[in-house]
Amino acid sequence: MSFSKAFWDGKLFNKAILEQLADYKKLQLGMSPIQYGGGYMRIPLGGLSTSFLASGELVGHSGTTGSFMFYYPQKGLHFIGDLSQFADPGAPIRFVMQLAMVNRMNPSDTKAMEKTFIQVNGNTIGMFIEGNDPNAPVLLFLHGGPGMPQYGLTQKYPTFLEEHFIVCWYEQRGAGLSYDKTIDYEKLTIGNIILDTVEVTNYLRKRFQQDKIYLMGHSWGSLIGIKTIQQYPELFHAYIGVAQIVNQLQSEKLAFEYMLGQYRQQDNKRMVKKFERFNILESNTIPLDYVKFRDNPMHELGIGTTHEMRSVITGIFFPIMRNRNYTFSERINIWRAKSKILNRTNLWEEMTKTDLFTEIDAIDIPIYFIHGIYDYTVNYSLTKEFYDIINAPVKGFYTFNNSAHSPIFEEPDAVIRIILEDVLKMQNNLSDI
Repeated sequence: MSFSKAFWDGKLFNKAILEQLADYKKLQLGMSPIQYGGGYMRIPLGGLSTSFLASGELVGHSGTTGSFMFYYPQKGLHFIGDLSQFADPGAPIRFVMQLAMVNRMNPSDTKAMEKTFIQVNGNTIGMFIEGNDPNAPVLLFLHGGPGMPQYGLTQKYPTFLEEHFIVCWYEQRGAGLSYDKTIDYEKLTIGNIILDTVEVTNYLRKRFQQDKIYLMGHSWGSLIGIKTIQQYPELFHAYIGVAQIVNQLQSEKLAFEYMLGQYRQQDNKRMVKKFERFNILESNTIPLDYVKFRDNPMHELGIGTTHEMRSVITGIFFPIMRNRNYTFSERINIWRAKSKILNRTNLWEEMTKTDLFTEIDAIDIPIYFIHGIYDYTVNYSLTKEFYDIINAPVKGFYTFNNSAHSPIFEEPDAVIRIILEDVLKMQNNLSDI
């Protein structure tokens, strides 16, 4: 170890010499991805060779007996050891590449991250747990969709929640880490997801020895969240609804009218014609064909996931596929699960038939609604109207003037301020109303 550090830190000779010698050449095809130059090996990381789970390079050498000494400059790590075998000269190379994949977190990122799986009501449920302080309060995050985990976006759009909580990014039954090709989709209902949420809550309460935790739901997750706290208020300190769903059928119709009006103003006859093919204003349901169609125009008009995001591909797909806390197959399963949940379950229909105006008039714990002014995925005005009539011991409504559907990703500093100054203190001094 001392030799490796001295060698790469330039204590044995001027580091400029290494730079001068660094004319790397690819070896024969069977030795890919190894390159050679300057008397040592270079192993480029990233891409298919590491299933997109690492980046940068390894530099060093391995020997015929399985010995190896490699330096990972992007992480400041030294991998040194001996596999004591002649049979497979490629074994030490594969081994150090695997070490690089395991040690993929940014060294400046001091938060702890754990990916874990538990049994919940007969199903395997996956989750990420992050935090800086093992004694911090626990926050359970309920993702949107249905079937669209959001942890994969947090590397591109950090929330900083883990600086103040132990955050559990739980991926709901059938979604993301919890994808199961044998799942019974008939049992994938709002009621069962609520029961799963309660079991995950109890797991967190027991594991971290906290009598109550905090609950945050975003979009679809906010519907699960508010129904959960209505039925099980004793488990939670407070609830934070981000883009709180109240009547999604009406929300979709308002978004339809807005988008059609915008395209008419632009004299965009092509888009006007596409919208006019769907007659959702007179319907009691929202057809899945329309749901799949509307995403692109929502983002084009700045009323989708974020106000600045114009492309689902560059704004959502690429960040998730680059998130190295998932394996490659887990990242593929996110999209596989999302499609199956939308097409094989009745969750979308259940959601659009829900009307909180007639179902909930009071909540027994403090509630806080966080909403972007440009949000038409879940209509801002409807949520504000619902907030006005619901009763709670403490309640707060917070308008984000630079956000659409995801203030936690668009204006995270403002969200954290609300949490620290209002939610944790069970006050509403920063509330609009």
